[in-house]
Amino acid sequence: MKKTVPKKIHIIGSVGSGKTTLAKEISSKLDIPYYELDNVVWIRKMSGDIRRTEQEREEYLNSIIQSESWIIEGVHNEDWVSTCFQSADLIIFLDTKYSIRTYRIIKRFLKQKLRLEKSNYRPTLEIFFKMFKWNRYFEEVGKVNFFNRYDIHKDKTEVINNANSLKKYFN
Repeated sequence: MKKTVPKKIHIIGSVGSGKTTLAKEISSKLDIPYYELDNVVWIRKMSGDIRRTEQEREEYLNSIIQSESWIIEGVHNEDWVSTCFQSADLIIFLDTKYSIRTYRIIKRFLKQKLRLEKSNYRPTLEIFFKMFKWNRYFEEVGKVNFFNRYDIHKDKTEVINNANSLKKYFN
């Protein structure tokens, strides 16, 4: 039996797990737009980011979810994204090794500081250190919360922990 190509994909994982990279690759391959949940939370301005109100955030996310096809990626698994998981044809949980994510956080920060990589935020030392905190929090709390909260979607969830399992899934 041939697998149908998903049109609504939610990618979740910690900081440095590869969410954005994967979203861009799938978006390019399947010609589906991708969205970063951080950009649903924040209005990006040159003068500085402005946090959307809860209502603005939910309206924006709902407008994306109601479209014909999408790839949404982010670390968030709180109640405000539950309709996203519910609406997805496929949920990809990137369970990249903690040490790899830590390395990627350092590499990303250095590339951003050297202006070799663009970022949606100003790469400050404060944010750099927060990323380590967020990475640890996801490892200890976020991952457990996701599987407890969204176990009802396990039939459409793929846990990916390395590039080979990802290639195997998409081939």
